[in-house]
Amino acid sequence: MGDKYLQQFLDETTWYNHIVLGYLLPTNLWYPLPHFLQTWLRNYLAGTLLYLISGFLWCFYIYYLKRNVYVPKDAIPTNKAMLLQIYVAMKAMPWYCALPSLSEYMIENGWTKCYDRVGEVGWLPHLLYLSLYLVFVEFGIYWMHRELHDIKPLYKYLHATHHIYNKQNTLSPFAGLAFHPVDGILQAVPHVIALFIIPTHFTTHVGLLFLEAIWTANIHDCIHGKLWPVMGAGYHTIHHTTYRHNYGHYTIWMDWMLGTLRDPSDEEGKKVT
Repeated sequence: MGDKYLQQFLDETTWYNHIVLGYLLPTNLWYPLPHFLQTWLRNYLAGTLLYLISGFLWCFYIYYLKRNVYVPKDAIPTNKAMLLQIYVAMKAMPWYCALPSLSEYMIENGWTKCYDRVGEVGWLPHLLYLSLYLVFVEFGIYWMHRELHDIKPLYKYLHATHHIYNKQNTLSPFAGLAFHPVDGILQAVPHVIALFIIPTHFTTHVGLLFLEAIWTANIHDCIHGKLWPVMGAGYHTIHHTTYRHNYGHYTIWMDWMLGTLRDPSDEEGKKVT
């Protein structure tokens, strides 16, 4: 890649930094920082705000405005449980944000297959590449998540931090990012590996990484959306109670193909009988 082409990526990340940091912090606190640290700080502040604001709004809606509609009163997690989840997530947040900062650094230096404008490849190839990217991420996260269970030291020292939330009344949208930091990074790594294999639109990559915060909040709210083939909260709640099923991320396809799928509808049928 030529220097002029790489400058497009640098200009775009600089623009993102100025938008977020310029609104949230006095200029003298962030402008003198090296570009990489500006990017990390932008990701940290944006990720923290996204996690806290979306989590609070989500919980306020399902636990207060719609109390007993989506979640029975005895299944609502305590404030203490949710505050603990926030504490665990916020301890890990600085480390989580190192991953998108690193991926942006690699993109800016031309080490990946990223492209900056859809017009550079055309809409049809762009949609094809996006589809391949999502399939790769689904495959990668499934296996990463499954190995975090199957390899005992990884589970004991990393993933068990998240699986203390193993009942409906301990799960909440705030549990979505309550991981050991290395665990959270490992499960997001397929997003970055894909950049070296599949041509990827830069802004789409950044957006999908931040979408993880919304998605993980959704699948920990215990509300079964029943939208096939989406791996919704009904499936993921079963994962937290059985530990051996529903490792998938966005969809149920990997679990279906590899025999680890357990359907919430089947569980409801068992309760009725």
